[in-house]
Amino acid sequence: MKVLLVNGSSRKQGCTDVALREVERALKEEGMETEMVFIGNEALPDCIACHKCRETGCCVFHDIVNEFVEKAKTADGFVFGSPVYFAHPSGRLLSFMDRAFYSNGAAFCFKPAAAVLSARRAGTTASFDVINKYFTICSMPVVSSTYWNHVYGAQPEEVAEDQEGLMTMYNIGKNMAWLIKCIALGKEHGVAYPHNEKILTNFTR
Repeated sequence: MKVLLVNGSSRKQGCTDVALREVERALKEEGMETEMVFIGNEALPDCIACHKCRETGCCVFHDIVNEFVEKAKTADGFVFGSPVYFAHPSGRLLSFMDRAFYSNGAAFCFKPAAAVLSARRAGTTASFDVINKYFTICSMPVVSSTYWNHVYGAQPEEVAEDQEGLMTMYNIGKNMAWLIKCIALGKEHGVAYPHNEKILTNFTR
């Protein structure tokens, strides 16, 4: 059982990394295999709505997004982390998620996911809401904790002092591991994934 933890910050070892590492610690304690995915701080193209992925199953930009989607196909859960910029997740992470989820949403369906935010002071709950919308459009169980999924601090060492925030991160890992195990147990006993209907309509018709 494997969980991918995505660091959507431009700083590989910044505040978001501290939060994700605490989630990872709990996951490992529960026997989960984990992999940290740093999406990098180089230019990352946004989706250009070319729809080529509908033909090929992958994005026309061959970069970390396609690499991640291949890993996502065999993963059992996901944690997406981001710093807060103007009460919003990083634009880099949103471009990454737009392309990953649009090009191959099937790789994420029915797999538990959690959003993790770090901020100096505010904007975390609005950012939390934005990331969660990717999960709810792909039939993904949203993993909760014992408080909002965020940590506070302007620097990594400050986040390390946020005891309640780190507890929240740790509990996300515990809850995710529990849910992944429950899903695996259901599969073993013949509980199949639901078959969802797919009907697309425009508001003008």
